[in-house]
Amino acid sequence: MEKFLRSWRQDALNRGQHDSAIYIGDKVLALTNSDSDAFWLAQVHFSNNNYTRALALLSRKDLISRSTACRYLAAHCYIKQNHFEQALSVLGDHNPTHLIRSNNNSSGRRKVQHLNGQSHVTLRNGKTTASRIDRGDDREREDGNSIRFEAAMCYLRGLCFAKQNAFDRARDCYKDAVRIDVQCFEAFDQLMKNSLMSPAEELEFLESLDFDSISSPDPAVSQEAAHFTKMLYTTRLSKYSSPAILSDATETLSTHYNLAENPDILLSRAEALYTQCRFAEALDLTSSILSTSQSSSTSVGSTNNAMHPPTQSHLGHPPAVYPLHLACLYETGATNALFLLSHTLADHAPEESYTYLAIGVYYLSVSKVSEARRYFSKASLLDPHSAPAWIGFAHTFAAEGEHDQAIAAYSTAARLFQGSHLPQLFLGMQHLALNNMSLAHEYLCASYAMSTGAASGSVPSIPVQPSSSEGASLGGDPLVLNELAVVLYHQNHLEGATELFRQSLALATSLNCEPGAWVATRANLGHALRRLGFFDAALNEFDECLRVGAAGVGFGYSPFLGGNTASGAASSGVGGYEDRGLVGSLHTSRGLVLLELGRIKDAVTALHEAVRVLGASGGGDAAGGAGIAGTLLSRALEIWALEDRRIDEERAAAADSAAKSRGARQHHEKTKGKTVRRRVVRAEEEYIEEWTDEVAQVDSFAGDNETLEAKVEMELDEEADGLLRQALRVHGGGRGKRPPGPTMELSSEMDINDTPGLAGGRRRGSRTMRNHGSRPGLN
Repeated sequence: MEKFLRSWRQDALNRGQHDSAIYIGDKVLALTNSDSDAFWLAQVHFSNNNYTRALALLSRKDLISRSTACRYLAAHCYIKQNHFEQALSVLGDHNPTHLIRSNNNSSGRRKVQHLNGQSHVTLRNGKTTASRIDRGDDREREDGNSIRFEAAMCYLRGLCFAKQNAFDRARDCYKDAVRIDVQCFEAFDQLMKNSLMSPAEELEFLESLDFDSISSPDPAVSQEAAHFTKMLYTTRLSKYSSPAILSDATETLSTHYNLAENPDILLSRAEALYTQCRFAEALDLTSSILSTSQSSSTSVGSTNNAMHPPTQSHLGHPPAVYPLHLACLYETGATNALFLLSHTLADHAPEESYTYLAIGVYYLSVSKVSEARRYFSKASLLDPHSAPAWIGFAHTFAAEGEHDQAIAAYSTAARLFQGSHLPQLFLGMQHLALNNMSLAHEYLCASYAMSTGAASGSVPSIPVQPSSSEGASLGGDPLVLNELAVVLYHQNHLEGATELFRQSLALATSLNCEPGAWVATRANLGHALRRLGFFDAALNEFDECLRVGAAGVGFGYSPFLGGNTASGAASSGVGGYEDRGLVGSLHTSRGLVLLELGRIKDAVTALHEAVRVLGASGGGDAAGGAGIAGTLLSRALEIWALEDRRIDEERAAAADSAAKSRGARQHHEKTKGKTVRRRVVRAEEEYIEEWTDEVAQVDSFAGDNETLEAKVEMELDEEADGLLRQALRVHGGGRGKRPPGPTMELSSEMDINDTPGLAGGRRRGSRTMRNHGSRPGLN
């Protein structure tokens, strides 16, 4: 009869008929009165959320003190009722660390098995290893179920300490739970998702686990099961350290075990892409995870399509996929998809914390910061250990410039998630915004040490051009190096800032990060080079920024590269580090460098483009940058005008100099020509002088002849008058008497005008004037 009732009880439980299982289980316990049947009935009460009835049953039989499994179940009931002190009183404060076996013992055990000639097993990846048929270990003599329950109780202790905000003790309990039973995945999951260890500590902890303790019903596959479990755990590690190990584990699980389409493997790959700023590719993977139910329903038929509408395709998936999917939607500016997802989750999963996280991310993407803060706060209340909710809550204060409140919220996140470097990074950025350079440097150094596993306060040197082997071993977050370099830049340590900017870009390249996401870092490097006086190198960096930025717009990175916000893409970034019109600032920077290089015309072109881009940004800080670019443009135009004036003056001076030089050459040529010409002129002058002398002599001679002739004529006239008067007196008549003066004068004038010598001299004189007027070189 007991066997029949137990079969009936199990069958009812398998069908989810808890009331039938409880009824039949009670009859089985009444018949047998065994501890195992009492524990089984208490488990049915626990599964049906009847925690009080389960505790009453366990206490009545005094099973809590006699059975490890019953003690675990009773403590779990107290935790479900939020009675953490009672749970700890049942569990005890100390972990059974004597049950922990190190990995070294497992290695020695494998060596003994090999020497004893144990059989070998060939794994799917081609590796051959010895099977562990008989381990001969003391631990194998102990009850395996008891050990698993001890590990589970360590896990419950960790939950109680975490609820009491004792995170250090909670971390130790989780670690002991996994060390006791490596298959206690709940404890390992709490360590990973709450970032209770740094990336380096996670990797070290993974290597210390005893995966060889994993047993299988088939001893031949035990070693393969151990290797498979280790690879599964490796995919849960932080994506900032040991990228090569993560990539190998993911590739092996995808190819050799056909888990390429498994949601957990896809989520691991998407997280790795997100850390590389390849948001569009990560979004494709998360979207494929969320669309699994929709694709499966479409392949069944129209009936199932009616039962599973497309709006329900985002439901029923692991909660871990939603924060990453929301982050990818935000980074790519998909506000419409965020709106639809938020409404879908609010309608069908109103009690989940990721529902309010989705609503908060949507409001943050549309710049409604106060509404976003309210929903982030609601999400953190529903799940106090939700890192995205706390970080989003802190981002809302930073977005409004409330640095003190943002620092308080980030500090809470840093206390809750001690192994994550992001709260430390954001704290450093806030202190940098407040110009607290020493505190910013301290927080950023701690953040980089967490992301790489380096010693606290140190920044390891990274090769500027790492090789493939060096790049595989690199780790950490390049953004931390960028912020550290910014701190050094503001402290005027330009050489150190330049080196860290180069290391950040080298690390991003080694991690296969999207180049478009690191345009700002390259621009920072250009400014550092500019201030150091390396203007050509700075100009090359700014040109590369514009080239990469223009290519990045095509991949959906317009929010990062200062694209027009009217295109529908929301401004990216939080904490006051949103879009600053990067393209316009790059043109402004180019113009400034070109001014330093003296290329005024090119500088005017670059600054004019900066004013155009920044002026079309729709206001805000980008439009304010247009004022700076406009001021530089006005100054460049003034310099250009002065330069043109100087060039004109230099050209005029050069023309004058050339003219003088040409005149000197002409003067020299003229001097040489004038020597001959002067001889000709002298000859002509001598000839003219001689000729004029002759004319003068002729004229003088003619004048003398005139005087003599006049005298002869006067004398003849006088004689003629004397003879005439004498004749008149002789004849005694006065008839026809003429006046003597005028007649004599007129006769003499007629005689003078008709003188040949004077006429000839006048003609010769007029020819001489014509000859003098036509002679060259005398004007």
